[in-house]
Parts: sequence; C-alpha cells; structure tokens
Amino acid sequence: MSKLGYPFTLGVASGDPLPGGVVLWTRLAPEPLHPDPERPGGMPEPPVEVAWQVAEDEAFTKIVRQGTAWATADLAHSVHVQVDGLRNATDYHYRFSVAGPFADKGAPVVSAAGRTRTATGSYATDPVTFGLVSCQRYEHGYYTALRHLAAERPDVVFQVGDYIYEYGKPKAPKPGRYVRPLAGGEAECRSLHAYRNRYALYRTDPDLQAAHAAAPWVTTWDDHEVRDNYRGVLPGDGSDPAAFLHRRTDAYQAYYEHMPLREAPGVKGLQLYRLRPYGEVADFLVLDVRQYRDDRTMLGAEQEDWLLSRLRATTARWSVLVQPLFFSPRVIPGRDPKVRSDAWDGYPDLRERVLATRPRGLVVLSGDVHDHWAAEIKADPADPASPSAGVEFVGTSVTSKPPATDAAAVLAANPHLKFHDGRRGYVIGTASRDGFQVSHRVVESTEVRESPVSTAATFAVEGTALRRQDVSAPQV
Repeated sequence: MSKLGYPFTLGVASGDPLPGGVVLWTRLAPEPLHPDPERPGGMPEPPVEVAWQVAEDEAFTKIVRQGTAWATADLAHSVHVQVDGLRNATDYHYRFSVAGPFADKGAPVVSAAGRTRTATGSYATDPVTFGLVSCQRYEHGYYTALRHLAAERPDVVFQVGDYIYEYGKPKAPKPGRYVRPLAGGEAECRSLHAYRNRYALYRTDPDLQAAHAAAPWVTTWDDHEVRDNYRGVLPGDGSDPAAFLHRRTDAYQAYYEHMPLREAPGVKGLQLYRLRPYGEVADFLVLDVRQYRDDRTMLGAEQEDWLLSRLRATTARWSVLVQPLFFSPRVIPGRDPKVRSDAWDGYPDLRERVLATRPRGLVVLSGDVHDHWAAEIKADPADPASPSAGVEFVGTSVTSKPPATDAAAVLAANPHLKFHDGRRGYVIGTASRDGFQVSHRVVESTEVRESPVSTAATFAVEGTALRRQDVSAPQV
C-alpha cells in the first residue's frame, strides 16, 4: 500500500463528559472531500489501528490512559473512544497517532492535541462554565465566533443543532449568503456520501477545529442535519416517506461519524436525549426534538416520560433544558397568529406538562432562530401576569443569517421577552450553587475571518427572574 497523506485533517474532539470519563473522537481522512463514495476521506477499505493517549500535561510526560482503537470503513474510519477512570472535574490533554501507510520515515503520525475536562462528581458544588452554540451554516461566513469561544476555554460546550446545513448552492445567492463555497458537493445532501463530505467540509475549518479541541462538546441535532422541518419519519414536504427514511438513516450515520458521542446508531435510530449531571449544581437535560415527533408529540412518549421524571426527581440547584427550539411563547405582530408547530408554541400541552413538574431552578438553553433572546418563562404562558417559573436564554447563530425581525415590536408584544440582539455569536455562562449568569457574545462580521468579539448583554438569574447586569448595549 502506498503512503497516504496526513490523516488528521478533520482535527480532534472530545465530548459527552461524565464524572471520571469522556469520549475522544477523530476521523482519518487524508483527502477529506474525496469524490469516490467507496473511499470516504480518500481512505482505503482496510481497518486502521489508531493509538490514543490521555495525559495530565500538555507535553504528555504524565500519561494516565492510553490504548488503541480500530478505524473501520463502515464508519468512514471514525474513532470513538470511551475513556473512563479519570478524576472528576479535571483538565486532561489527549492525542491520536497512526503508523502503517501514514508513517513518516517509520515514525507514527501524531494528531494535534486537544484539551478536555471531566464533569464534577455527584455531591460536588464546583461551578460549571459552559458555551452554547448553534446554526453554523458554512457558506454564510467564517466561524470567528467559535475561535473566540475556544479562547474562553469553557468546561463544556453545548451545540443545539444545525451543525451542518443540507442545502445546495442557491442559483442566485443573496449578498452575504455565499461567503464561502460549498467545496466537495454543491448539490443538496441526500446520500451518505454527500452528508459525509458536508461534515468533512465543515470540519476542515480551523476555528471549528479549535473550538472542539478547546473543550468537550455535548451535541444534539435540529432539522438541517437531515432536512429542513422534517418530523420524525416524515420529510415535511409531502415526498415519499420510504425514500426519506433511507435518507434520514444515512444522515444519522454521518452525524454519529463526526460527533464525539457515546451511543452508536441502532435499529431504532440514534438516542441523543440524555442527562449530563454536574454535581449538586446543575442537571443538563439534553433533548431530541426531531427524531420522535409527529403532529401530536414533539418528544415521543418515551423521551417525554424520561424528561418529566428527571425534572421531578432532580435535586440539583438548576434544571437546565438543552434543546434547539424557542421554548417561550412568541407573538409576532403582523403575522398569522396560527400556531407554528415547528417550535414549542406548536405543542402547548407538552410545555404545560413540563412546567407542571415545577422544575427546580428551571433554565432553558435554546437556538434555532439566529438571534439572541432572553426571556422569563411564565407559569401560565397564556397569562402574562402569571409568576415566572424559570428563564430562557436563546443563543444566536454562529454564522447563519437571521430572519427580518422588528425586534422592538416583538418585545413590546411579548413582555416576558427581555432582550434581543440580531448579530452572530454565542453564549457563555456559569452555573453555581449561588447563581446562574449568562453573557450574550457577538461578533461584528462573519464575512471576514478576523472580527472582534464583544458582549451584547449579561444577565443573572434571581429566583425565577432575570436581572440585567449591564446597560451598555441596546436591546433591539
């Protein structure tokens, strides 16, 4: 076999942190956008043994765990290593290496190193710092926001969907909506090969790689990882459900191949709803709002039962829902008030059942709408005068362009909505036993790679209400 090129072109990642353990990820792809579906990433078919190391220091002089894993063609030579036996709430450094056809003068080829961090233990009271990102459409601009997030080195990053977009290149792109070309395939993604190459394109971005290498990620999907506005097994556009189900299976596999996840796809799909606990401070409840939905349910019976049981049982200071969609009601002046079933407004009975559990310290982290918002969640969403039952922070998009919004009118029509900013960026927050604080970061432009970051607003949660801690930025 002839010598292959550098295999770690897609970087490294870690994710799904638990007390004492994390998942490590990489994918071998010497030619990440290779056109042959039989050779994803330009890899030959035989499996490749990949060595991995976890160390206490950046120089890897104090290695605490190491081993090997097989990268196989059926998963596009991706590697998911579950590392256990680590200390709680501790920073570690990790890397991969391969020999064989990649060897450089007989020496193994070594990946870049990543930094990860385990979760706190069951009774710990350490604060947790988190990032929140979503909606990173590649062709809409540069991932400047992710580079700034990487520099903040949070304990964990939550990605709440639209990691990729399945769209093809528009015939006549609007200004600012085709900043970077869709190399590796300009058609809409419909096959496993197309989804693989779309993920590979995104993963070649150095700022996305830096953000993954800076902290462990916990991910869930929304719709664009498969198709816009799909619902469960239905495509959402009236096309053939059987053909769509095959497409969905391919999309789910490609998602797993490119994420640091613990669970692989099975006969019933890929389970993404899960609890990620951080001691006595916060229970992060990650939801899947797409895979099980239909006209009657957003979550499906099994996931809903799991969620309601967890909310009733939690003893942590904060119950944090991590999911893509706007949880709070939103009235848009001048628009048809008919319920839009794509968000929680389309499932008001489910929202009422969630609130009926009276969650302790309810915080909802959301994305999807490509703007920053902050809200107080009313105990009775139909009654603006009802007491607050919790708060919601909606993170803006990393790059995806926002809809036209008369923010002043929306804020006036929805007194529970306390803040809006229409720029790109991310959220950084800290949960502790004593409080919950969130800052909405923004970048000036996504059309250039170098763009400064600033803070549009910072909020503290006081009881079940929001208190703005800065007054320097406009709220619309």
